[in-house]
Amino acid sequence: MSSPEKIPKTMAEKFAAITALTDAFSAKHLSEEYRQIIRRVVGALARKRPSPLLKGKESVWAAGATHAVGRVNFLDDASKTPHCKPKVIYDFFGIAESTGQNKSKEIRETLGMHPFTPVWTLPSRFADNTTMWILQVNGLMVDIRQLPIEVQQMAFEKGLIPYVPALQAEPMP
Repeated sequence: MSSPEKIPKTMAEKFAAITALTDAFSAKHLSEEYRQIIRRVVGALARKRPSPLLKGKESVWAAGATHAVGRVNFLDDASKTPHCKPKVIYDFFGIAESTGQNKSKEIRETLGMHPFTPVWTLPSRFADNTTMWILQVNGLMVDIRQLPIEVQQMAFEKGLIPYVPALQAEPMP
């Protein structure tokens, strides 16, 4: 997750322009963790063939990507830190709410982003994401965190879980 995005040369300028905007928003309102995931979203869009980033304004893509990541991670929930209402996102990027909502929806549909989608969930929230830990073992749905460490290690080695819960309390970066 922390490795730099591999962006096609033809999309490097667009990627840089969009992420400059999202980085500024993240620095002011969010966190480094959010910044990294938003950059991954923009990178995934840049690698699509053809890239949807080729059409539209950078500010609209920046707002849409920020809101899409926020939706997956419940950014507008005041009980979470950080938290931010969509209006703050759209005002920062200088776009209409309807424009931002539509672009966010387009991005979420394009990348298969849903609440609790592990690939788009903030690493600090892995432990709270119950769906990430539910696996089928011998035909039964179980919370892998409740099984012996050997089973957790096998699931990790197969790429089914992001880390071995019994070995660490915090997710790996």
